[in-house]
Amino acid sequence: MKYLENYKEWLSNPYFDVDTRKELEALKGNDKEIRERFHKDLEFGTGGLRGILGAGINRMNIYTVRRATQGLANYIIKQKGESKGVAIAYDSRRMSPQFALQTALCFAANNIKAYLFDSLRPTPELSFAVRELGCIAGVVITASHNPPEYNGYKVYWEDGAQVTSPKDVEIIREVNAIKDFSHAKTMSGEDAMRDGLLRIIGPEIDEMYIESLKKQVINQIDEEGKLLNIVYTPLHGSGNIPTRRILDELGFKNLYIVEEQEHPDTEFSTVGYPNPEDPLVFALAKKLASEVNGEIILATDPDADRLGVQVRDSKGDYVLFNGNMTGALIAEYVFSQRAAKGLLSKNPALIKTIVTGNMADRIAEAYNAKLIEVLTGFKYIGEKIKQFEETGSNEFIFGYEESYGYLVGTHSRDKDAIVSAMILCEAAAYYKSQGISLYEQMENIYKKYGYYKEETVSVTLKGIEGMEKIKFIMNGYRKNPPKDAGDYQILKCRDYMADTITDNQTGELTATGLPKSDVLYYEMNDDAWCAIRPSGTEPKIKFYFGVKGDSREDANEKIKRLMEDEVFKI
Repeated sequence: MKYLENYKEWLSNPYFDVDTRKELEALKGNDKEIRERFHKDLEFGTGGLRGILGAGINRMNIYTVRRATQGLANYIIKQKGESKGVAIAYDSRRMSPQFALQTALCFAANNIKAYLFDSLRPTPELSFAVRELGCIAGVVITASHNPPEYNGYKVYWEDGAQVTSPKDVEIIREVNAIKDFSHAKTMSGEDAMRDGLLRIIGPEIDEMYIESLKKQVINQIDEEGKLLNIVYTPLHGSGNIPTRRILDELGFKNLYIVEEQEHPDTEFSTVGYPNPEDPLVFALAKKLASEVNGEIILATDPDADRLGVQVRDSKGDYVLFNGNMTGALIAEYVFSQRAAKGLLSKNPALIKTIVTGNMADRIAEAYNAKLIEVLTGFKYIGEKIKQFEETGSNEFIFGYEESYGYLVGTHSRDKDAIVSAMILCEAAAYYKSQGISLYEQMENIYKKYGYYKEETVSVTLKGIEGMEKIKFIMNGYRKNPPKDAGDYQILKCRDYMADTITDNQTGELTATGLPKSDVLYYEMNDDAWCAIRPSGTEPKIKFYFGVKGDSREDANEKIKRLMEDEVFKI
């Protein structure tokens, strides 16, 4: 059996260090765990690596990181980009600094200059640094909001966005071509520094990044706005310093930090699962907010590309805005204020992902902006920004996805929780000067565009069996597509894997116009919809639901009936 051969190779080969071999020695007799670790290589997907930490070919460790880096280095050399160098950042997870250093040393050993941050930095700052330093590529070591046993390796190209087709496939091919882990090159840090192949970067990039954020300010903060009570938690991650800095420099005087979650913690011991989409991570922040009369609560995930928001409702209780709500709130603020000041160009654009709610479409219509849909993954929004710059077709104003990712401006080509926190506090200060809270403004938006409601259901199916089950579920929907669900007729079915849109009334087939992706999307009457997709980063299959109601209660009832329909039971 191949997985046992792989296991024995790692167990006996002196190339792998003593600690690695000791860890594997302890697994003897545990066939299930050995199989999980060695039945396949940790997949280098379109965004890079993400997996559980540990020894083995299907785990995150220094050897799988080196192999990935060697494959990327080989690709960079073939593209004749080695002279430009690569920027490298990392977050607060287990082994992040070590993986970042190993990445830098592998590039250096391939005669590719490595720009390594001196300590943890947010993912959006890495995106910024790639372009600012003129690098050919960038790497950030992070598993985003996953549990502490995970880490990851995300790859960016010279435009500052994560790699897209065809480069992603070409890089994957280079990584997969490396069959022997010992073929990944490395060198000592001292030699790399001496030869000018390793440069440590820090405050100089921070300064430029912060200045780029300030350029997105629309309304200066007045004296009343400066007294806005803001509670912030970085959830033990990389957002702490830059978020506090930008809010302080804009003049916000009442910023309260959740001390228990202020500093890096590889175990994320106060939350376990550091995902700002989860209401549970706000427990300590809500406690502090109740003590200081907080008006807005902000939480950034470990690599500070996602932002969670809670605000006080009409009863004084703190409520969590989902990603669609926060995205719509920022979009309406940015578009309305730019329009009021004459700052919207003739060809503005709002970009959303295909599983993001339909209120974005209505906001775009209201401001004569082009609404563009892209596949799930912020790299596709970054790709559109690049296209706008190359063609002059549109001006990017705002982009967002339902999974708590937002971007104002083009300084980054990935979602940016730092600029999102900044613009949201600016909006809160502005609306406060108008005598309304963010909760009240959200209600105004619903009254203007309709009561849109979205929900996501994630089903976790771990291991080899789980992956097979997910494939079985997707195949089942493709073989027997539903015709109705909840109170709705399914008018069209988009199959992004087959690149088809099927009109259920006429039978007409058209193309989606987007790259192939394992996603099914059902368009229904009355602006309702559902999408089904396996997660690209976690062992999950996700169901996305969206409806439009005449009131909050109507929307809640409609989405409840849609989600409970038998067609979506697995």
